[in-house]
Amino acid sequence: AYDIGLHGVVYQVSKWDPKQFDWTKKLADADYVGPTCQYCHMRGGHHNVQRFGTVYTSMGMSMADRGAPIWKEKRDRWASVCDDCHSPRFARENLQALDEAVKDAGLKYRETFQVAADLVKDGV
Repeated sequence: AYDIGLHGVVYQVSKWDPKQFDWTKKLADADYVGPTCQYCHMRGGHHNVQRFGTVYTSMGMSMADRGAPIWKEKRDRWASVCDDCHSPRFARENLQALDEAVKDAGLKYRETFQVAADLVKDGV
C-alpha cells in the first residue's frame, strides 16, 4: 500500500536525491520530502513496527470492529503520526477509509474462498 500511495511514490521518485533524502542524518534530524517506513512505524526510536501499524490481521482480527475501545490507543497513536504533517481531520478520515477498505477486502476474500471451495466440491 505504501509503494503505490502518495508517500511511497514520492519516496521512489526522490530516494536517490540527497537534497530530498539525506541518509547521512539520523531520522530525528532528517527533513525528508516525505515519510519513509521508519518515520511512521519506528517513531520515537521504537523498533516494534506493529506499535504504529494499522494491521490487525497479525492478531487474527482482520474483521474485528476496528472502532472498538480495545483499538482506541492503537488508532490514536496511528493518527498522531499523521498529525505531524496533516490535520487531525485528515488522519481520522483516512483511518475511516482504511477501515472500510479492510471490510471490503475481507468480504471479497471470503467470497473468493467460497468460489474456490465450491469448485473443489464440483471436482474442478
